Parts: sequence; C-alpha cells; structure tokens
Amino acid sequence: MQSQFRKYYPYISPFDPCPPIQVKLYNVPPHLYIAFQPPGLPQFSPYEALKKGTLWPALYGPYESKIEEGSPWL
Repeated sequence: MQSQFRKYYPYISPFDPCPPIQVKLYNVPPHLYIAFQPPGLPQFSPYEALKKGTLWPALYGPYESKIEEGSPWL
C-alpha cells in the first residue's frame, strides 16, 4: 500500500524574493485507493472506531499536525 503523504517540487523562480520551499507535502485520503468496499474487511472495535472516525482500518488516515509543540497557535 502506498503512503498517504505525497511530495512535489515546485518551480523556483530566479526572481523570487522569498527563500524557496524545496519540497511541499500534501495528503491523499485513503478512501481514494479503494474503488469499492470489498466484503470481509477487518473492523475496529466500536470504541476504537469512534476514536478514529471510521469502522475500517483500511479507511483510516491519521492526521499529523505540522504545528510544533509550544507554538502560540495551540
């Protein structure tokens, strides 16, 4: 299975006044990899499904915050 995080390399202009970001990341949701729901998929327990937001581990995509601990945005 592929990772849900992808990266791309944006065009960096020689006239850009800001320091360039070399690599940008984006998230691809896991449900895009499954065309239809096959029968017999494993399931989380009801409690764990409520915590994770889905009943099936194949459709679970964790959110990883890019904000550092101790940031004023928390």
